[in-house]
Parts: sequence; C-alpha cells; structure tokens
Amino acid sequence: MGLLRTFGILKGSRQKMKMSFRLLNFRLERAIARHEVREIEQRHTQDGLREREAAAALTNSEDDLVIIYNRVRFVKNVTEWREMKPAFYHGHVSFLDFTKFGVKRKPIYINLIRDPIERLVSYYYFLRFGDDYRPGLRRRKQGDKKTFDECVSAGGSDCAPEKLWLQIPFFCGHYSECWNVGSQWALEQAKYNLVNEYMLVGVTEELEDFVMMLEAALPRFFRGATELYKTGKKSHLRRTSEKKPPTKESIAKLQQSAIWKMENDFYEFALEQFQFVRAHAVREKDGELYLLAQNFFYEKIYPKN
Repeated sequence: MGLLRTFGILKGSRQKMKMSFRLLNFRLERAIARHEVREIEQRHTQDGLREREAAAALTNSEDDLVIIYNRVRFVKNVTEWREMKPAFYHGHVSFLDFTKFGVKRKPIYINLIRDPIERLVSYYYFLRFGDDYRPGLRRRKQGDKKTFDECVSAGGSDCAPEKLWLQIPFFCGHYSECWNVGSQWALEQAKYNLVNEYMLVGVTEELEDFVMMLEAALPRFFRGATELYKTGKKSHLRRTSEKKPPTKESIAKLQQSAIWKMENDFYEFALEQFQFVRAHAVREKDGELYLLAQNFFYEKIYPKN
C-alpha cells in the first residue's frame, strides 16, 4: 500500500509538472507571437515611411497622377501605389478629402450628375427590372409591377421625396451632417466641393460635351473617347429596362417638396458651372474641342488655398 501511495504521489507530481510545462510553453509561445506581431507592425511602419519618401520623389513626374470617379476608400493605397500609376478609380463613394490624411498632391476628381427626378425614376425601375448590362440578374424589387406613378399616388416609400436626397450628400462628403436629409449646410458644402475640389462635373443631358472636354483636358486617359462615344456600340453600357416616364402630376407632386428644391438647386448649380467651364476653357472646331486656357484647368485641379 505504501509503495502504491508513493507511486500515486509521483504520478500526480509528474502530471502537475507536465501541466506546468504546458502552461509555461503556452505563455512563451504567446510572448513570442506578440513580439513577432510588434516586429511586423514596425516593419510595416518603416516600409510605409520608405514608400512615402519614394512617392515624394515622383511629385513632379507626369506618372504621379491619379483620377478619381468617387470610389476611393484607402488613401494610402491610392496615392502611394507607385506600380499602379497613372490610375483611374471609379464607383459609388462620397467625396473624400485627401488632404486630411496628409496627402500633398491631391488626385483629380471628376463626376457626372443627373436631373434628380429622372435619376429617381430610373433607379425605381432598375430595382424592379434591372438593365441591359446584366439582364438575367435578379433585382431586390423584382416582381413588383407597380409603376412609379402608382407609387407616387399611393405615397410609397420607394418614390418618396427623401429618396431624392443622394447627389448632395455624395458631393458633400463623409460628414454626418451631409446625410441629414434637407440639410442646408450639406447643400452649401456640396457646392463648395464641386467648385473647389472637382476638375469637371458634367450632366447626363450633355454627356457628349462632357466626354469631349475630358479628352481635351486629359488626353492621356481619354484620347479617342469622343469618337468612341459617337460611333461605339457601347457608348451607354447600361440602360434601365421597362422604364416608363412619369406623368406631369407625379412630377408636380415631387416638385412640391423642399428636398426636391434643394437637389434641383444643386443640379442647376452644377449645370451652370459646367456650361461656364465649357464656354471659358474650350473651343469647338469641326466637331472637336480645343483647350483655350490650360491655366484654367490647372487652377481647377489644384485650387489655390
């Protein structure tokens, strides 16, 4: 019995020693892992500094050029990814002020806007019937046969005036106030950004002139775009299917809202600015546009502080 008790005590001690060793080993491995993580973070920081220094050397190079069509989210990747310059980014993201992140040479912003009611009508039918770009894709409201006019008459949410509040916040930016429907501050900020931060903002109703002006101002990116727009089969990649024009009654009802008045104010402001740029910066001859004042576009790209 004494030997068995002693053996049991020794066995228990060995088990405790094994558990202690495992715990010690776990703690050691965790400490090593933490150390490796810190080393990786330090290397990333050092690599980032080296990349920024290398990017600074390209400041005066014509390859150090980025054009944005409102999709950028990651400032560092966009501005310091040397292998991907010159670059063109596009998508649905509200205006982002790159100077807040220490970027010295801001990218070029361009955009295209639309009459607010026409945009809403098109989006309403797009959610139900899609477009000719991916006709087989099932849309979120597929199966809903209610027309836009019927929606307006019934006071539906998909055609409510609040749905018009879109172009103002996108130009306003990432401030929370930008997305407060009906904010006067957001409207003024959107106008300020359009004039001071965007090289060119066109309107869909004058799309061909917009393309011609881009080709004249940025031939490296848009050379041949005007001819492609005029003769190409894919000048309009997407057309909403089954879209029915709204009645005058539906339009009049939407135009009674304060939100429409603000969005339309911004649209008219953008249209006036576009026509001003077209009149003062380019001249049309034999169907082609020529720059009249390169300094005009330069100041638009890099506005004075």
